[in-house]
Amino acid sequence: QLVETGGGLVQPGGSLRLSCAASGFSFDSYVISWFRQAPGKEREGVSCINYNNLDTSYTDSVKGRFTISRDGAKNMVYLQMNSLKPEDTAVYYCVADWGPYPAGCWVVFHELRHTNWGQGTQVTVSS
Repeated sequence: QLVETGGGLVQPGGSLRLSCAASGFSFDSYVISWFRQAPGKEREGVSCINYNNLDTSYTDSVKGRFTISRDGAKNMVYLQMNSLKPEDTAVYYCVADWGPYPAGCWVVFHELRHTNWGQGTQVTVSS
């Protein structure tokens, strides 16, 4: 089970940090990613991290603003979101995919099925 926390309402230009915790399993050997879905839009992959080799990837719209990281001791993954824009408004989901993904963690953005999904956390960017 995955649990996301840290969503909320923030003004444009503000920051939020999302956290993803795993219950019942270790993130070792997983790629952990963040997806988001806004009303009326398709779900999109935002960022990912390979928990073992620390490979990371970002969708173009968040590069330079979002940073994904992990804490091995706490079995946690974080998404630091800075310079938030109204178009970042969405439900953000933490997703875990088991496997080495040698081609890069970005591959999970295109997977049709995923190992584990969280329940999602709402991020709203509005003045």
